[in-house]
Amino acid sequence: MEKQTIRQEFFTGERALFHAQNLCIYDSTFADGESPLKESQNIELYGCVFRWKYPLWYSRHITLRDCALFEMARAGIWYTEGISVEDTLIEAPKEFRRCDGIRLKNVSFSNAAETIWHCRNVGMERVTAKGDYFAMNSENMQISDLSLYGNYSFDGARSVEIRNSRLLSKDAFWNSENITVRNSFISGEYLGWNAKNLTLIDCTIESLQGLCYIENLVMKNCKLINTTLAFEYSSVDAEITNRVDSVLNPSSGTIKADSIGELILEKDRVDVSKTNIICRAAD
Repeated sequence: MEKQTIRQEFFTGERALFHAQNLCIYDSTFADGESPLKESQNIELYGCVFRWKYPLWYSRHITLRDCALFEMARAGIWYTEGISVEDTLIEAPKEFRRCDGIRLKNVSFSNAAETIWHCRNVGMERVTAKGDYFAMNSENMQISDLSLYGNYSFDGARSVEIRNSRLLSKDAFWNSENITVRNSFISGEYLGWNAKNLTLIDCTIESLQGLCYIENLVMKNCKLINTTLAFEYSSVDAEITNRVDSVLNPSSGTIKADSIGELILEKDRVDVSKTNIICRAAD
């Protein structure tokens, strides 16, 4: 079906384009008025500005290019299926909740608090986000070139692959399952607690009491810098390419490193026979 074109309009009032379908909207402003595109379908937006709450709820098959969502466009995209966002600035918090099929490319979130919650089938490329609780309880995510500034990220996330990214995030990956991170930098206290099947490949990690309480932690060709009291009660298969500052009571597995500054194995807390420690400097 051919789409109707709208250019340089200024929309106000609640539900300005409620239930709209098959539109291409260019260089338009959605000003005061909640839910302007609620329950819309097959909408393309180019160079548009959103200034008020809840612009895209219960929508389907949405494209945004070169758009801007200002702070009061908060909680803007919920319960939406099939949305592609590219070259867009998002100032509003709480974007993307219980959505299915999200594609983000060259997107900046200046206030990503509580953003991408309970979402499924998410693709992200060259995204920058600043805010706590990013991607909580989301699943099936493919992420590359993410720059994240915010604590408690990926809490409860499932089936996530991250590449070529930089995360400054305390308590990242808590309660998560089936997470793989490749060629990335992660800095933050208490990394990965209570995770299951966390795999880190070619990564650099900085973490106080990081990588503890994990079931099946795998690390390949990783560096640990300023990382202390690591691996407590974790089952681990770790190949570390430099020195580990300190290790505390891993539950089982193998840890290979150049050296370990302090190795704490308390027989009254763990079965020390279940963990194999290999220090290359001692070979």
